[in-house]
Amino acid sequence: MDNFTSRSTFLLMGFSHIRELQILHAMLFLMAYLAALLGNLLIITLITKDQGLHTPMYFFLKNLSFLDLCLISITVPKSIANSLMNRNTISFPGCVAQVFFFFLLATTEVALLTVMSYDRYVAICHPLRYESLMSPGACVQMAASSWVSGGLNAVLHTAATFSVPMCGPPDVHQFFCDIPQLLALACSYNVGELVVIGLSLLLDFACFVLMDISYLRIFSAVLRMPSAVGRSKAFSTCLPHLLVVTLFLSSGFFAYLRPLPKSPSVLDLLVSVFYTLVPPTMNPLIYSLRNKDMKVALRRLLVNRCPPSS
Repeated sequence: MDNFTSRSTFLLMGFSHIRELQILHAMLFLMAYLAALLGNLLIITLITKDQGLHTPMYFFLKNLSFLDLCLISITVPKSIANSLMNRNTISFPGCVAQVFFFFLLATTEVALLTVMSYDRYVAICHPLRYESLMSPGACVQMAASSWVSGGLNAVLHTAATFSVPMCGPPDVHQFFCDIPQLLALACSYNVGELVVIGLSLLLDFACFVLMDISYLRIFSAVLRMPSAVGRSKAFSTCLPHLLVVTLFLSSGFFAYLRPLPKSPSVLDLLVSVFYTLVPPTMNPLIYSLRNKDMKVALRRLLVNRCPPSS
């Protein structure tokens, strides 16, 4: 079979061959991308400028917004450009870059979400020990550890995936270079990458279990609160966050554990949307529009930018 590893391009799968639907896909993705871009940039700006938001919770949120901003930028703009220009190509170096940065950012985000759930657990269940457990130094170490774990995972996935020659037509049945579809192109069984995927899924599942334990303890403590306002505030933040995390991880598990169909599947495209597009778009809504401190910081920023006329 023809070895195309050294070729210059892969062919990505589009959502449709009909020109009108390609334009519709590009417009929908563009609106979601702009919403994610503006929302996450707003969060980063508010947390950076407002001294009242210089706390561990918002330090991690700022990191999360940066991750979301980068994560959605790795895959979506290329897909929009391909649909608008009626082409589905990506260069070999571009494909390698997508795999590396996608796993760097996605793994770091899972780790950071686990740290954020721990931060909320300490804040609600052990408030008297919060300042000592979540000191500035500890927060920096937790964030740095998340990035290091993401970097190591990305290097392992990228090296294992592209260490095996690829044969046949260079068709990637996905709108970006995703590993399950790349494995289907391997000339031989890629045991190394399957092992790396297995370890990654185990670590992701462990993070999900730790998040669930944190939130179960949080909900148990919240239900014992005498104040209905306090309970409402805790639930309004934690429940949507847990929902997006569950959607992000469950769709990823489904994509990487499901046997690939012999023919291209629209289902694979739709599932991938839930772990590439939905979290970066939804997280700003959860953490800004539903957060009183963020609303106050936004008003303060707007007042400072627009002083009253004389």
